[in-house]
Amino acid sequence: MKDSDSPWTGPLLLGVRHHGPGSARAVRAALEAARPEAVLIEGPPEADALIPLADHPDMRPPVALLAHAVDEPGRSAFWPLAEFSPEWVAIRWALRQGVPARFIDLPATHTLAWGKEGATGTETEDPGAVGDSDDTVRVDPLAVLAEAAGHDDPERWWEDVVEHRGAGAGDPFAPFTVLGEAMAALREEYGAGGHERDVVREAYMRLQVRAAQREFGADVAVVCGAWHVPALRERASVTADRALLKGLPKVKTDMTWVPWTHRRLARAGGYGAGIDSPGWYGHLFRAPDRPVERWLTKVAGLLREEDRIVSSAHVIEAVRLAETLAVLRGRPLPGLSETTDAVRAVMCEGSDVPLALVRDRVVVGDDMGEVPDSAPAVPLQRDLARLQKRLRIKPEPLEREVELDLRKETDAERSRLLHRLRLLGIGWGEPAASRGSTGTFRETWRLCWEPELAVRVAEAGVWGTTVLAAATARAEADATAAQALADVTALAERCLLAELPDALPVVMRVLADRAALDADVGHLAQALPALVRSLRYGDVRGTDTRALADVAAGLAERVFVGLPPACAALDAEAAAEMRRHVDAVHGAVGLLGDGIAADHGNIRERWRAVLRVLGGRDTVPGVIRGRAVRLLLDEGELAQDEAARLMGLVLSPGTPPADAAAWIEGFVGGGSGGGMLLVHDERLLALVDAWLTGVPTEAFTDVLPLLRRTFSAYEPGVRRTLGELVRRGPGAGGSAAVTGTGVPGFGADLDARRADAVVPVLRLLLGLDESEGSDVDDLVEVAG
Repeated sequence: MKDSDSPWTGPLLLGVRHHGPGSARAVRAALEAARPEAVLIEGPPEADALIPLADHPDMRPPVALLAHAVDEPGRSAFWPLAEFSPEWVAIRWALRQGVPARFIDLPATHTLAWGKEGATGTETEDPGAVGDSDDTVRVDPLAVLAEAAGHDDPERWWEDVVEHRGAGAGDPFAPFTVLGEAMAALREEYGAGGHERDVVREAYMRLQVRAAQREFGADVAVVCGAWHVPALRERASVTADRALLKGLPKVKTDMTWVPWTHRRLARAGGYGAGIDSPGWYGHLFRAPDRPVERWLTKVAGLLREEDRIVSSAHVIEAVRLAETLAVLRGRPLPGLSETTDAVRAVMCEGSDVPLALVRDRVVVGDDMGEVPDSAPAVPLQRDLARLQKRLRIKPEPLEREVELDLRKETDAERSRLLHRLRLLGIGWGEPAASRGSTGTFRETWRLCWEPELAVRVAEAGVWGTTVLAAATARAEADATAAQALADVTALAERCLLAELPDALPVVMRVLADRAALDADVGHLAQALPALVRSLRYGDVRGTDTRALADVAAGLAERVFVGLPPACAALDAEAAAEMRRHVDAVHGAVGLLGDGIAADHGNIRERWRAVLRVLGGRDTVPGVIRGRAVRLLLDEGELAQDEAARLMGLVLSPGTPPADAAAWIEGFVGGGSGGGMLLVHDERLLALVDAWLTGVPTEAFTDVLPLLRRTFSAYEPGVRRTLGELVRRGPGAGGSAAVTGTGVPGFGADLDARRADAVVPVLRLLLGLDESEGSDVDDLVEVAG
């Protein structure tokens, strides 16, 4: 009930800046003094039913109201609230006083239907960032008021006049009166400030205020953006307001609470009505007294955790410096800029490196809110929350890496969950390069939960009510809609990783149909590697991959038949692309297991025959011929002498220099260890050196780019060694051929006794029993 001494009559308009601790304290003090019969808050009315959850013991800000279109979940909007948001303070005050609280902004059913510009992002407003329309020039009220007051920094001016005010000091209604008068002057000068939608929103809010006054009496309080106060005070007719709302588009909408983060409250996170320093504002709101001392003590604790030497004397000196800077700058209290300058000078010794950590971890902060399980949610969200809880993999706003050992059931389930979510477009985790083993039994994931993923979950809810069902339906739909054969094979790989046994037959049927119709060797070569990787992943996960093996073998056969004619008469760009296909197929064939060979013949031997054809056919571009010869050499299917003979033929004077340079690029380029091959076989290096020195002057500039590209990919140490060998002249007294006996540390044949000496160490590293392999060859065979 309103006190008889209260100076206000009619609706109490409390104009605020969203996410302002000073505004939040002022709202709390004004509500305590006014004791209104109802509290009306700028926000979507569809969320009225969610207001009681704000006082739930498991609800912890920052949180956000999420509205999304039922038939198009990607069309959504957020209304974030932090503990220092005036709206949140008003909601909590009303709930604890037993006073009705309602949202009065334009309903989300209209907001989400109001074109694509209004369908995403947030719909809260900020006196410091009025409007989000690009129709006209926008007005920044804070900048205008700060300039009128003689300040060049709107944020600093706002801190001085509002955020640093003491709670309950003097007249609790004074700040709202003064701010309302200032906004009235601005609205008189600038009108809607470049955002005409505000006119419609304010008409709806006026109607809601009138309805609340009829229900509860005149004593109602309205908490809204200060920019709207003059419009809500305006005496517009009901007929005129309803006319503005007539014919607004609608869309069926659902609403719920979702966790939010301090990082998403920051402007840097993309929130248009956000703040630069949510961590600092949260501290100002929570600190009962001595905010500067408490803040600098908190910063010192962070720096100590990072092993920086920061003592209590540093804190004392930083406080003194911050206070001195505030006096010199004419500020009533040290603000963020003064404390930051003090931290840089005293605790960071003038360095911005530790200061960046302070900004990230304290000024912005890592706080992430929590929402009770009783909050409305789509079935898919509930299933995901259940899985996260069971697998003990909590969503966190900080990016972190997780190592998963797929031999452990819990880790395997975590892997399946993350892969299923990626297939659904929910990018909670992204695969990362493993710091340890590169085997198929280990995965590394980089996890980071962003609030916007709640929208992705809502979108994915159309595919099913559980993560497994939704991922299965999405995979089947993607397979049917896939345009390229490589897309289907990649999807098959993802189905195996996500363990979707019901989706795999559909994907395999589509894959077989597409593979039978696609005659492009490039497409087939692109598709084969993902299919072969799927076989390996199926092995480690215990999945039946016989159907995959049959398709992979058939795909490989078609590549073998079609590759030689496809490599004929190619230009330089097409030859480089085909060379990459050859590398991809070679890697895929190398991964095919013995089971494939047993059922489908010796695939590896047939591939080697294809390489021999490619390496010896003159119509094949030099880069592909050189690559084929190199792959055969690496496989042990071509002797060093024969490779040297082929190189000698290519580098003979009768071969055009450009063709010879392309052959060299294929043979020793591409980061494939070609540099070390030249280092250890000086016969090859001598051939290259002799050819290069004999290239005619007029052709040298043509072959130079190819050679530069080839040799620039080598490691610096390899280039330096090659330079030394060329400087002294290849074969002038150093190493002989690898097959010879003159290279220090190399013998003519394998020393079996010395090789077997490493067997115990290899067995220990591979975790093998004594029975699994007795020599190096056996261990290599066991290890695959």
